[in-house]
Amino acid sequence: MMGGLGAALVGLAFGAHWPAAVLLPAMVLAAMAFGVLWAAVPGALQAWRGSHIVITTIMFNFIASALLIYLLVNVLKEPGNMSPETRAFGPAAQMPGMHAMLAVLGIDWPRTPLNASVLLALAALVGTWMLLWRSEPGYALRTVGHSPDAARYAGIRPRVQIVVAMSISGALAALVGINEIAGVHNRLIAEFVAGAGFTGIAVALIGRNHPVGIALAALLFGALYQGGAELAFEIQGFSRDMVFTLQGLIVLFAGAMAQVAAPWLARAWWALRGGRGARGPAADAGAAAHG
Repeated sequence: MMGGLGAALVGLAFGAHWPAAVLLPAMVLAAMAFGVLWAAVPGALQAWRGSHIVITTIMFNFIASALLIYLLVNVLKEPGNMSPETRAFGPAAQMPGMHAMLAVLGIDWPRTPLNASVLLALAALVGTWMLLWRSEPGYALRTVGHSPDAARYAGIRPRVQIVVAMSISGALAALVGINEIAGVHNRLIAEFVAGAGFTGIAVALIGRNHPVGIALAALLFGALYQGGAELAFEIQGFSRDMVFTLQGLIVLFAGAMAQVAAPWLARAWWALRGGRGARGPAADAGAAAHG
């Protein structure tokens, strides 16, 4: 919500004056800045006051929703329009569709809602992977996540890392607003989020918090969501509730696998890799730590 608000403010203010090559990056940066500022506050509350991050972020969701509605009704609403939404952005503030981008390369692509925001998603996946697993700051973040006491002993400040993690996640979450605001609706509307945040939790859970797994899980949920909408029109008696039920079952069994099936699969995998299954990965990890 806050990312969409930041992008919309830049698009409305400079859409008629700046070219797309300048305006679109500015909208992306504004969205990320709004996301960082909004997420850093719950992070600071957890780091220095011990507030539960789940509770504070849910509360901030309601505050963001109320702020967005207030601005749309009283400040940003298009004159003469009964709906709480802004005026349409100019052409320079609209994300180019994938069909237009591929047409430049001579590739014929059907006209779909897919737009350049997918490139932002791929860049976020690669950037997150490089940060967490290929950089010193990412090592510090993972250390604090696994053991704050061990991180503190190693000279890492857990409080700072908590705020950094929340700020980065706020910037990533804000990028979702770019797709909806500049790529789909081309204006700021009240309910553009449509539950994407809670779907993202399920996607991260199934993807095991790894960029590759998250990409595959996102494609799965996207296919379920869009395919369910199409089937609801084509098959009599099929409803979107069936899609939600299927999504719930997927989350249930994918979450259960981590506690039920994963240990057995790990032992089988280590056995296939050379007969080390008798000791198991946990024993090997302990031996490596003491060796």
